[in-house]
Amino acid sequence: MRKNVLRVAILTGIALLMMSGAALAIVLHEGTLEVVGEGGFSPTSLPKRETAPITLHGEGRIGTTDGSLPPILKKLTVWFDKHGAVVTKGLPYCTKGKLAATTTATARKVCAGSIVGEGTGTALIAFPEQPPFKASSPITIFNGPPHDGNPTVLAHAYLSVPAPTTYIVPVEIQKVNDGPFGFRTEATIPKIAGGAGIPLEGRLTIGKKWTYKGKRLSYANASCPSGKLQAKVETEFTDSTRLNGLILKQCKGIG
Repeated sequence: MRKNVLRVAILTGIALLMMSGAALAIVLHEGTLEVVGEGGFSPTSLPKRETAPITLHGEGRIGTTDGSLPPILKKLTVWFDKHGAVVTKGLPYCTKGKLAATTTATARKVCAGSIVGEGTGTALIAFPEQPPFKASSPITIFNGPPHDGNPTVLAHAYLSVPAPTTYIVPVEIQKVNDGPFGFRTEATIPKIAGGAGIPLEGRLTIGKKWTYKGKRLSYANASCPSGKLQAKVETEFTDSTRLNGLILKQCKGIG
């Protein structure tokens, strides 16, 4: 039985796919718990001294090595490379009020111009004395109103089972000065199906581009002065287990 104390597991295995354009994976373990995360961006050839548009993509999976139910993910924190930049100039934002009690189709229609990313998420619904079953939802990332001068996003999901429910997770993109990292996000995962839902996997692609006053802009941007970009991921579970690891991705500096 997992002890009810904070247990921190540093990266126990790293699978690095060093070919240009390939996503990099981390595999984290603590006891029987296993978390796999992958991430990357394109293009991988970027200016050395100024930022250029990129598309971010990432995915994660939670499971166990013995087939038992994993603990419930409580918080997901990501630190991003300081050689990145988020641009929101001229981009409309959506609000929690507009997204409240909406299906995925309605949310994407109401705030179509604010969408900066899309993906999917899957949870295992495990009610007592019932066989567990999986439930999936599209995930939509909307540009949200700024907070304390920082950009924000609203992550939206909708599950029709076991009962129709809309989930909205606000996330602030905080500027930090933390070694190689310049940005930090922290997402608190809402209770799914009244606490019976166990997040299993999710994937996202973020790469909004638009035109403002005749200039082409991109939500996600980066430069490549050192031949690599990196991100740090930390997962926190309801049983106080924490897992963290580093994702590295090669890039080619040009100019």
